[in-house]
Amino acid sequence: MRSAPGGRARWLVRTNALVVAWLGLAVVVAVGHRWIPAASWLMTHLLLLGAASTALLIWTAHFAQALGRRPLPGGTRQQAVRLALHTLGAVAVVTGLVTTVGAAVTAGAAIVAGTVLWHAAALVGALRGGLGGRLSWTTWAFVASALALPVGAFLGRLLVSAGGELAGRAYVGHVASMLLGWVGLAVVGTLVTLWPTMLRVQLDDAAERAGRRGLVVLAGSLAVQVAGTGIGWRWLLVAGLAGYVVGLVVAWRPHVAQVRRRPPEGFAPWSVGAGLAWLAGAVGVWAAVAATSPTWATLQGRTGALVAPLAVGFTGQVLLGSLAHLGPMALGGGPGAVRAARDVVDRGAGARLVLANGGLLLFVLPAPSLVRVAASMLALVALAATPALLVRAAVVARRARRSAEASGTRGLPVAVPGGLEAPRRRHRRSALAGGVALAVAVAGAVAADPAAAGLGAAADAGVAATGRVVEVEVVARDMRFEPASVTVESGDRLVVVLANADDVAHDLVLDSGASSGRVAPGGTGRLEVEVVGRALDGWCSVTGHRQMGMTFRVEVAGAETAGTGPAPGHDGGHQDPAAAPSAAEDLDLMADPGLGFEAYDAALPPAPDAAVHRVRLEVTEVEREVAPGVRQTVWTFGGTAPGPVLRGRVGDRFEVTLVNDGTIGHSIDFHAGALAPAGPMRTIEPGEELTYTFTATRSGIWMYHCSTMPMSLHIANGMFGAVVIDPPDLPPVDREYLLVQSELYLGPQGGTADERAVADETPDAVAFNGYAAQYDHAPLPVRVGERVRIWVLDAGPNRATSFHVVGGQFETVFREGAWLLGGPGAAPTTGGAQALALQPAEGGFVELVLPEPGQYPFVSHVMVDAERGAHGLLDAR
Repeated sequence: MRSAPGGRARWLVRTNALVVAWLGLAVVVAVGHRWIPAASWLMTHLLLLGAASTALLIWTAHFAQALGRRPLPGGTRQQAVRLALHTLGAVAVVTGLVTTVGAAVTAGAAIVAGTVLWHAAALVGALRGGLGGRLSWTTWAFVASALALPVGAFLGRLLVSAGGELAGRAYVGHVASMLLGWVGLAVVGTLVTLWPTMLRVQLDDAAERAGRRGLVVLAGSLAVQVAGTGIGWRWLLVAGLAGYVVGLVVAWRPHVAQVRRRPPEGFAPWSVGAGLAWLAGAVGVWAAVAATSPTWATLQGRTGALVAPLAVGFTGQVLLGSLAHLGPMALGGGPGAVRAARDVVDRGAGARLVLANGGLLLFVLPAPSLVRVAASMLALVALAATPALLVRAAVVARRARRSAEASGTRGLPVAVPGGLEAPRRRHRRSALAGGVALAVAVAGAVAADPAAAGLGAAADAGVAATGRVVEVEVVARDMRFEPASVTVESGDRLVVVLANADDVAHDLVLDSGASSGRVAPGGTGRLEVEVVGRALDGWCSVTGHRQMGMTFRVEVAGAETAGTGPAPGHDGGHQDPAAAPSAAEDLDLMADPGLGFEAYDAALPPAPDAAVHRVRLEVTEVEREVAPGVRQTVWTFGGTAPGPVLRGRVGDRFEVTLVNDGTIGHSIDFHAGALAPAGPMRTIEPGEELTYTFTATRSGIWMYHCSTMPMSLHIANGMFGAVVIDPPDLPPVDREYLLVQSELYLGPQGGTADERAVADETPDAVAFNGYAAQYDHAPLPVRVGERVRIWVLDAGPNRATSFHVVGGQFETVFREGAWLLGGPGAAPTTGGAQALALQPAEGGFVELVLPEPGQYPFVSHVMVDAERGAHGLLDAR
């Protein structure tokens, strides 16, 4: 394909700068995922709704005009208006979903859908009035793609307000419409023309016919998928997904033959080819999980796990590869400038491709969590390199163009030093370097957590093999292995088939390093020991599960029964105090907080006017300071511990979407709602989400928390929060604060809570709002004579509290839904209260008026806990 004319080229360069900007935002969110709420979801929408959709509007218009030999109605002026409207709508959707403002989501989705329909009408106008080139029919693929987006937008908006089975169907249909329809149809249609130009080969008739047939199959299959989700026929969805795979095979079979004849050169075709491989693989897996999922809710969670391969592996790589190919041509400036820009974009191509695809593959496979983290970071770096190189390529092309104009060589052919073999050799060396970097990262992650990777001391103890095989089925159920032990003869081969009958993932790890790997709920795994020569200890390495009793024992007949215990460094998730000292050694409650300290905002805003509260809570793992001198990795709802405060009134409806962006299974339990726990409180695995809907029928301050076992560890490590439901006729006050008391059981610096200390009920510190003694360093302001209401919740998991303000007296006390002192219509009294006593998971509030200026300490009058950090200051002015 030739370079675009000057004016068109400038248009493409300027508009594609918007695509690169969206990509940059997605990279920023990915890098800062630990500090940005709903990071993985936000990154996905910035990539798909922002970068990919913008690129599709630009390039489908460009190809439709080039192939139909007629500009779109309205020219670039109307195209600019459509791009501006799409950007406005995309920003509104993202903002509305982040802030849970439904009106913004609705308005943004309507703007995006209307803009894309306008774009489709323009494509049809160009097609009907064009000269009818050989490949102008591909424009109909762009039109079909554009028609899929409003369907996806409607289903996405429905997802925000739907619950139960409808939410699952809406989510699956939304993903299918957006990724397989809006993106997939446009990509396949574009590549009918673009792929041969990437390979520098002629488009033969067979490839053209295959593309036409394949697109018809793809569009029909998509319609079947959407119909299946719409009427709730899961097997219709399965048929549609299977048909989509068939359509990809039909469309791309001739192109694969072209690749065999002429292997791709450079980053662009390899990136696009890898993206299409991810598309075919992900849709094939999707069809399999749709066929095996018992409910739409289960399928919703499993579909969520496939969004990363579809969004990053397919969409991201096709987008980056296409920009790498088209960008230098759009920059123009003659052969020399185009070559210079392309050389920049191809820098480290092999390493970038290996790291991106290898890292993403390790992330989606059931690898140990540290391996997945390391691999995902390398993949992110590799993918982020392309937008940076595109910016650099624009600078280099501009310089090359000016140099050629000055020397009079612009437009002359440019020789490739060393021929085609030179860049190929560079790419091979670069790919090898990327493979080495990936292997080193994996090795480092395995070394940091060897038990989870199946490494340990030899099991044979030097004995000879007998040739006998002992096979046993072990069931993981209710945080136990059944049976919990097996006896074999010395020298026997042991095969353990692990069946997971729980609703959370488990594994079985032996101290020899043998491992079943993570087994999903309802799945099976296999563990083998070639020769058993000594007794072996086993356990589930998922954090906290061994503490709950998930241990296993392999006995050797006639041998000593004392176990060898886990090999050093193979504690399967336990933190070894000898290897990693507790951060409690660095705890100093009298010291100042570290740099960047910002106290948890205890001010409680009034209940919003809305009767329906839609909230999105993302489970994230965040390393942060929890006391002066102490940093821990806490598991959070929404990025904070405690999680976000929810407030409403009796009769309000709460629709909470829980997204698990952690590395282990989590759940949520709202005490403010009364409903059967089996469905909404179930544990979801990483990458899954569920919607929890309840109606607040009774007033009070209610706890919410993770209910995944061991529940004590999940609560102790930060997974708790408060729901405030105002009592009817709650009188207004001048100021309201909320304090959630919890205990800190400190693991090593940067580690998670010490599960042994949790079980032994020996906290190292006690905190209000997640940070010990933070309100000594950031006192809560009040004014003399103001009526102050302080809500208090004891999140535990183990310690009671007796909340007291030194120097103050409570005029009103509300505890566990009942007015104990004062309240609406209460008779005047000379009585008062000095403390609000609460057991774990209980809550209430007190009201008081401070009589004179000064600092008034508030504490738990369980004094040992006050001395552990359950204290702060009210600063009265």
